[in-house]
Amino acid sequence: MARYLPTGGPSLTTNPDLAKERSKATFDPTKITNLFDGSREATARRQKLAALIRNDPTGIFSNEENAYLHRTDRHVRALAKHVRLIELCRSIGIGQDTNGEIVLDKDWFNLLAAVADDLPTSLHWVMFVPNLISLCDEEQQSRWLPMCRDWKMIGCYAQTELGHGSNVRALETTATFKKESEGGMKGGSWVINSPTLTSIKFWPGCLGRTCNHAMVIARLIDGDGKDHGMHNFLVQTRSLDDHTLMPGVTCGDIGPKIGYNNMDNGFAKFENVEIPRRNMAMRFASVDEQGVYEKKVVSDAAAKISYITMMQVRSLIVMEAGRALRMGTTIAIRYSAVRKQGFKSSKTMEENQILDYKQQQHRLLPLLAASYCFFFTGKKVLNDLKAIENRLMNLKDGEATITKTEVGDIHATTSSLKSFTTTITADGLEDLRKSCGGHGFLQSSGFPELITSYLQNPTVEGDNQMLPMQVIKILLKLVKDVQSGNIEDWKKTDCSYLLSPVGAMLNGEEAKPCSVDSKEAMKKTDVIRDAFQHRAASLLVSVAQQIQTDVMEGKKFEDAWNGALIQMGRVSRAHAAFLLFNNFISGIEAEEGKLIGENESTVLTDLALLLGFYWIEKDIGDFLEDSYFNAEQAAWARACTLEMMDTIRPNAVSLVDANDFSDFQLKSALGRYDGNVYPAILEASKKDPLNATEPGPGYEQHLKRLIVDGAGIYSGTSSRL
Repeated sequence: MARYLPTGGPSLTTNPDLAKERSKATFDPTKITNLFDGSREATARRQKLAALIRNDPTGIFSNEENAYLHRTDRHVRALAKHVRLIELCRSIGIGQDTNGEIVLDKDWFNLLAAVADDLPTSLHWVMFVPNLISLCDEEQQSRWLPMCRDWKMIGCYAQTELGHGSNVRALETTATFKKESEGGMKGGSWVINSPTLTSIKFWPGCLGRTCNHAMVIARLIDGDGKDHGMHNFLVQTRSLDDHTLMPGVTCGDIGPKIGYNNMDNGFAKFENVEIPRRNMAMRFASVDEQGVYEKKVVSDAAAKISYITMMQVRSLIVMEAGRALRMGTTIAIRYSAVRKQGFKSSKTMEENQILDYKQQQHRLLPLLAASYCFFFTGKKVLNDLKAIENRLMNLKDGEATITKTEVGDIHATTSSLKSFTTTITADGLEDLRKSCGGHGFLQSSGFPELITSYLQNPTVEGDNQMLPMQVIKILLKLVKDVQSGNIEDWKKTDCSYLLSPVGAMLNGEEAKPCSVDSKEAMKKTDVIRDAFQHRAASLLVSVAQQIQTDVMEGKKFEDAWNGALIQMGRVSRAHAAFLLFNNFISGIEAEEGKLIGENESTVLTDLALLLGFYWIEKDIGDFLEDSYFNAEQAAWARACTLEMMDTIRPNAVSLVDANDFSDFQLKSALGRYDGNVYPAILEASKKDPLNATEPGPGYEQHLKRLIVDGAGIYSGTSSRL
């Protein structure tokens, strides 16, 4: 399998420690690479596209100067990368199979990954175009999608406001209908307004300086002044001729952030901005020329499609959590195989690889396992959502839609997974950086940009501390339905694993504790899966009973709910842990005999076992609290974590090699494929503009005054102020 250095050329030498690590592998990393890509052919295609980006003769895709560029320069350079990327796509036929729409081509996301830099235009294809396709009728799509295809229309998704984010019902932006007879446009129009300071759109990516249209989420006020809640409206923000702001629109960038600064997250204030009546997304609801609002027969699907679009973004966030962890573990594990510390023997003076230290393995290997685990779940959830969306999009009048239970289930699933995976990844990337010692603090390590760009994810698309409440609302509905026997719809969902144990607990049946009688018997995926199932059900019933008891004792429901919030977080995490582990095992089993063989399946199962035992070890109190595990079993689980690290240790480097990240993508002196870390660190240090002149900048103006002119000479005592 081809591997690449930053220049794209062959390595003259490979660090002997890394070469030795690769020789230990018990599996074929290429097969797992094919699994990540979907097929051998897909891997070859991805590598070909990556080479096209890496070797582009303009040099515009180079990331070597990123750390030294001012934010404005990085934004402009990222725009240049986007334009060059579109030119390349047109030259090699990307989009030919999708009616010219590049962002719908299967190669698009591989090209973005190859660029390995954030593009300011990303909200255009992540949310804007999908919204046009799912919520606009055929006539609207026929007008706007060709403009998107040709990059004349560049859009963003403007939901979040200065005062409200994921609480969509509290958004304040208004779209008020204006009849033609009252001075509106021909056929009627909408007047978009930001009536308060807190109603100003704030945070949407691409909104500040890049886009010329925004899909604005606003309260629809019909011709009779009735508020119909949130709807989507296409608002032109800038001229298509010279990119100047449209009348009544005030737009700008919100300022530098912790990271992700190529993106112009923006603000927008609308003051009597008038748009045509047909700029309301009208696939599932419409307003006629007199301002009369009408839901269409299958309008129930509209809200669900809006939900599904948001859930798809969350599933992409889960996939990105895995990808970011895979990049981080690639850097840290390779460097840990190269870095030496401590002597094996005072006689030989041979140093230890830090990857051999147990505490280093305990930091790195569970995160490696999590990175693989997140991939399987992200892939499954995204496929499930696409299937649901296709069902909704192809509904005909009178046909049954998907049930509220199904929508609720996917909402609970994606909410819990988004919160859980992004927390692990954000915390994990920082610990991976720390595991690299002092060199991890260097920009050239690759970690600072990887971490700061990722840190938005625990907050975006639902804050991680708030999402568990949404999860619990749905899971409590499951508890209520189990009590009433109304469980048929739940049997088709991801939450179905809860039905049997929750039913037993509600009926007062004694929970069966874990029955394993030896440490070796613990090392089965079904033992871990059963433990996670029991914990999730037990914690859920506990929350339901806690709220019910508090209310019966006279507390207001709101106070009882608030008192259970901490426990809700535990339930959400437990639900996510079961789903992730279950999908990991199911994904491995489904792929064995296809893209992967027995050896690959074994090493992936080893990762799953390590992850399961590590998560049990971290939350062992949950399993001891109701005596599901006894003290001896808890000790066995902890011992199994150590043993699984021993099993995985010989395969650690090859498991990160299977990610097939090029050095161009990693942008890390520490994570180089050839392991030549220290020359790369020194070479990176020489590139700093601070080293460009001798003597250095500031000498003539400042330092010389001390060293030569004597501004700091001590000349005896003087009175103190």
